[in-house]
Amino acid sequence: MKLVWTRSAFADRRAVRDYIAQDNPAAALTLDELFAHKAGYLLDHPRLGQLGRASGTRELVAHRNYILVYELAGDQVRVLRVLHSARQWPPQK
Repeated sequence: MKLVWTRSAFADRRAVRDYIAQDNPAAALTLDELFAHKAGYLLDHPRLGQLGRASGTRELVAHRNYILVYELAGDQVRVLRVLHSARQWPPQK
């Protein structure tokens, strides 16, 4: 298996890190490392997360406030988004 962070997921991750770093740079780095660590579990256990709310996705709670939304595509685990748990997902049309 190969882990792939999509542009959206990478941008989400950067936005979370930048926001938290305004008040606590060390906590921002720790949380970002946690995202990477939790996503790494998916390489050996790709079905670790629960079925996602968006069709074809799965969701892994990376932290009590953050969820990794991902999909399985062939030999890839594609992280699609990093979302705050209070955020509406999937977006309403």
